[in-house]
Amino acid sequence: MKRLDRDEKRMLAAYERGELQSVITSESALRRYREYARATLTKNRRVNIRMSTLDLADIQARAAEEGLPYQTLMASVLHKFATGRLHERKSSVTSRSRRTVRKRTAA
Repeated sequence: MKRLDRDEKRMLAAYERGELQSVITSESALRRYREYARATLTKNRRVNIRMSTLDLADIQARAAEEGLPYQTLMASVLHKFATGRLHERKSSVTSRSRRTVRKRTAA
C-alpha cells in the first residue's frame, strides 16, 4: 500500500475526528453522484468504440466540467439512452457541429 504524504495524513486524521463535512448541498446532486457510483460499480462488460477526435475532445471537456471521468460520462449517457431516459433537446446544434457541417459541405 502506498504511504500517505503529510497532507494526506492530516486529512485522514481530520476525517477520523469527524471534522470533515460533505460539500454536496442539494439532494439532486447527491442522487446524481450516487447514480454515477452505482453505474461505475455495476459494469461487467468492456466495449471498444471508434469515434472522431473532435467528438472525444468534446466529451472529455464535458466530463471535466461535470467533474467525472469521460468514460463514466459516456457510460451514463449510453445507460440513459438504453433505458429511455435520454431526451434530446430541440435545436441543440453546437458551434462545433455547425463548423463540421460547413467543412463537410465545402469539401
